[in-house]
Amino acid sequence: MLNPCTDTFLSNLSAAHPGLLRGIAPPDVADPRGRWEGQGAAVACPRSTAEVAAVVRACHEAAVGIVPLGGGTGLVGGQVMPQGPAPLLLSLERMAGLRGAYPAENVLVVEAGMILANVQAEAAKVDRLFPLALASQGSARIGGNLASNAGGLNVLRYGNTRDLCLGLEAVLPDGSILNGLKRLRKDNTGYDLRHLLIGSEGTLGIITAASLRLFPNPAAQVVALLAVPSPRAALDLLALAEGRLSGMISAFELIHRMGYDFLAETMPEVTVPFSPVPEWSVLIELGLPREIAPEEAMASLYAEGEERGLVLDGVVAASDAQAAALWRIRESIPEANRRIGSVSSHDISLPLSAIPDFIPRAGVALAALGAWRINCFGHLGDGNLHYNVFPVQGRHRRDHENQRDAVKACVHDIVHEMGGSVSAEHGIGRLKVGDLERYGDPTKLAAMRAIKAALDPRGIMNPGAVLRA
Repeated sequence: MLNPCTDTFLSNLSAAHPGLLRGIAPPDVADPRGRWEGQGAAVACPRSTAEVAAVVRACHEAAVGIVPLGGGTGLVGGQVMPQGPAPLLLSLERMAGLRGAYPAENVLVVEAGMILANVQAEAAKVDRLFPLALASQGSARIGGNLASNAGGLNVLRYGNTRDLCLGLEAVLPDGSILNGLKRLRKDNTGYDLRHLLIGSEGTLGIITAASLRLFPNPAAQVVALLAVPSPRAALDLLALAEGRLSGMISAFELIHRMGYDFLAETMPEVTVPFSPVPEWSVLIELGLPREIAPEEAMASLYAEGEERGLVLDGVVAASDAQAAALWRIRESIPEANRRIGSVSSHDISLPLSAIPDFIPRAGVALAALGAWRINCFGHLGDGNLHYNVFPVQGRHRRDHENQRDAVKACVHDIVHEMGGSVSAEHGIGRLKVGDLERYGDPTKLAAMRAIKAALDPRGIMNPGAVLRA
């Protein structure tokens, strides 16, 4: 049973660690989608791992809940606790330092409070690439990326955040410190607690630092936006590209016409190079070694794709500015979605071969519930779609509040039946706790609850996230 974070508890903590606490600002308890408003008694801002351990130990002894704060960009409510005893919020904003750069090893060691864009910049200083790329990289913190196993734009080539981490330092729920900041590719010394903590969304401990994998920068890059006849043709084009350029495809993004329509409606300053816009298109980026000319590689892929009926039209960027303009289209679609206002948004993944069947099947099932606008886009190369349902023009999402659960269940039921996941890259948080219970494997859930009980018997770590409190 948790206790509220009281004034007495805060006074004792502040006396032991002067300057540790600050007041709560509106962003600390905000949900980016406006679904919830969190709560908390204060924000602890430790300056060292030892101080994190002291805070966690005090909360463990007093049975006070802890809600970790990253950059506040999570979309499933993992960083907000709307009800229950007031928790202590814990931010690593003061722990944003570089602990070491090892370019010969392709490793960067950073503290968990470092902003993702700054991690990328530190890698660039040693002529290396840290490939995790997200729309929120200017504010998301690497600790939160690890805690949620963030995906992003380059998973096809480089993997999820889990695949980019070699070692972790973390504070466990009793205040003990896990010293796992190794820079090893091979380490078979028992259970890999690193992978247990990555993706646990702050429910098993606080990640304080990480050893991250770096990569050589591609010698050349080329970006193209190609119109395709269908999602199935897009997958065939992906297979063609992988056959020709295995390991060199950095991104392969599917875009539906509705995304362009939303941009025209809400962000007309974003220029789209098609008129009329195609029903389906893909944004493809290649990162190539010196031996391969980028323009020739893309032109050859375009030509063969066109010959096979997989490409209808397209634009190949001839400069960095043109490449950035093409990427701006893809990266602006989530903001256009936000301005329209979805009835229900779905971060799903499917086996690649199931995607061409899922899209029309879901559309037919949703039509039985009413009239909608559906914007289906996302990371086709790794099977992750953002399948979002919107009201028709002239209506608002509040007009469909009573249908949100039915819409979500309709989409998620089909995803589950087709062997997919209802949480591809955003995590479970508090939004999808019920979904995990509905679709999760019972044996897996039992094991997760046993692990939670063993590591966090008092239930102080991010109460109510991932597993129901």
